[in-house]
Amino acid sequence: MEQRSQWGTRAGFILAAVGSAVGLGNIWRFPYVAYENGGGAFFIPYLFALLTAGIPILILEFTIGHKYRGSAPLSFFRMKGKAAEWLGWWGIFVSFVISTYYAVIIAWAMKYTIYSFNTAWGDDTGGFLFGSVLNLADNPGEVGGLVPGVLIPLILVWAIAIIILLAGVKRGIELANRIFIPLLVVVFLLIVIRAVTLDGALLGLDAFFKPDLSKLADSTVWVAAYGHIFFSLSIAFAIMITYSSYLPKKSDITNNAFITGFANSGFELLAGIGVFAALGFMATQAGESVADVATAGVGLAFVVFPQIINEMPGMNGFFGALFFLSLVLAGITSLISICETYIAGLSDKFNISRTKSVIFGVGLAALVSLLFATRGGLYFLDTADYFINQFGVAAIGLIEVFLIVWVFRKLDVFQVHANEISDIRAGTWWRICLKYITPLVLGYMMFDLLRINIMKLHDTDNGNYEGYPDAFIMSSGWMVALFAIVMAIIFTALKWNKKTLESTDYDNR
Repeated sequence: MEQRSQWGTRAGFILAAVGSAVGLGNIWRFPYVAYENGGGAFFIPYLFALLTAGIPILILEFTIGHKYRGSAPLSFFRMKGKAAEWLGWWGIFVSFVISTYYAVIIAWAMKYTIYSFNTAWGDDTGGFLFGSVLNLADNPGEVGGLVPGVLIPLILVWAIAIIILLAGVKRGIELANRIFIPLLVVVFLLIVIRAVTLDGALLGLDAFFKPDLSKLADSTVWVAAYGHIFFSLSIAFAIMITYSSYLPKKSDITNNAFITGFANSGFELLAGIGVFAALGFMATQAGESVADVATAGVGLAFVVFPQIINEMPGMNGFFGALFFLSLVLAGITSLISICETYIAGLSDKFNISRTKSVIFGVGLAALVSLLFATRGGLYFLDTADYFINQFGVAAIGLIEVFLIVWVFRKLDVFQVHANEISDIRAGTWWRICLKYITPLVLGYMMFDLLRINIMKLHDTDNGNYEGYPDAFIMSSGWMVALFAIVMAIIFTALKWNKKTLESTDYDNR
């Protein structure tokens, strides 16, 4: 078996890890989550969640990948055989599903980068998105034909990703992140500088930072903080285990985790300033409150921000192009990290070359992504994203921590390994977080989600996600989440290539 790839430098690994963590959600999700959960007061549970769940799990996953020198399935197999391997495949198939629709959102951002220069969306930005751009079908579940305006940039997105991934870890992923992440920071700094100089920017920043301390007594705010940290840091779906498997044997694991965690949070704070300064401007122009214009997700990026760009005095097209370019950059660095999970998994399991793994794995993902480039694509994307995140990533995190700590009893082993090579020691704080705090919070999150979605499954008007019909929720939501689990079991049942298992390039203590 050929020698495992390695990062060229420590900075290269950190930039790649940060590139994975900093994605679309940092820009279009975090600002609104913070705003609706207490504004400035939200940073208290947010920081607590970062220190008691985010960074501890990052240290754990960095340690697993570094110790066992393999993709997520191989690392878990080396940890506890097939009893643990399935967990790695589950994370990989969750990543596979995410990659298929994530690429489509990046394609939209590419189109809007071009549209920005002449504000092609006109005054009716919502009508433009759902009509002219997506040509959205009337009913959920209706596929319709492919939308050429989405298909063309989607092909370009996959072409960029494949070129980067074919070049390998050092010459592809590391080099791309060395270019894209500094560029992203510069671009977003320009956005923030322009946004805070707009009339009404202080109104938006006041709404974002003004603390509502009464929210701290609300348990849902704390759960929201943990939920966001969990999804934001790319933990629990194979990415960080895969990336850390390419680290050299002398690596400061805990320091790397702290740098990655705080860099991601720093960018989220920057995003919050830029987004809410712009929303304050929009509210002022419309004579409304910030609460009337604040939103998140696709609506914020592709409906509200074009409205903001329309109202901006001078160089509005350039500002718009910078905003959508930032989405493209953040999206690409996350997409390649997501794809790397199944590239590494296929290569390890079947002992095939990286080139074959990229062509087969990413090629299949690109083919599946065509579903989201159809007239009904937005409906499929919205539902798949909700269910694969809520019942994929969160569930994997809960089970991963519980099995490692309480069933496999590996916490001591990983603590020793991390402390031998790290400047910051993982001590009592780390153990308490992983043994008690994280499982309890994630367990509560999963219980609440299941309660809401299962007990009201047939109450379409009030219970189903976005009020979608039962049949659509079942086929495009629950079945997508179930698909990842079923495929994990199937791939675990397949035999490992002997050459993979004969490799001694890992610490098997």
